Amino acid sequence: MTAREKVDLMNKIIATVSGKIQNVGYRAKVIGIAKDFGLTGFVLNLDDGRVRIIAEGKNGDFGKFLDAIRIKNTLIDVADVEVEHADATGDLADFYKLVGEGETDERLDKASDYLKELIEVMRAGFGSLESKMDVMIEKQDVMIDETRGLREDLKGYMDMKFGKIDGELDLIKGALKERGIL
Repeated sequence: MTAREKVDLMNKIIATVSGKIQNVGYRAKVIGIAKDFGLTGFVLNLDDGRVRIIAEGKNGDFGKFLDAIRIKNTLIDVADVEVEHADATGDLADFYKLVGEGETDERLDKASDYLKELIEVMRAGFGSLESKMDVMIEKQDVMIDETRGLREDLKGYMDMKFGKIDGELDLIKGALKERGIL
């Protein structure tokens, strides 16, 4: 198969995405999704706050890819995706992010992913943490009551024992006095 025949089997889309998508790791997500679909191309921020995606692939159906890039999570909120179809060139070997001056690179995108995961875990965890804290407070109250009861039981036992010892000491003192030792 010639290079031209390979290009003829390929399709290309140009997607313009709007929403809360810049400075939140959206492009890094798109790269992962595109690579999962075996696409080549690139993604870049536009000056007006939108993101442009150029993607080429052998499969003519980009529907699942377009569904996958409509991300809504803690930081990313895609509002709209406008799609144009074009002739594929086959010039691109990978899918990558075009970075303008002052934009983040791949390492910061990864840090953003970790931050989003942490935020999601924190949000999910705090609800259950509150209920766990309530249970812990209830158990603490039970433990305090049990401790008070044990202290009262121990005090009663010790009072009894000391009373018995005092009585025995009085007997010993009396016996020692009778013998003239005291």
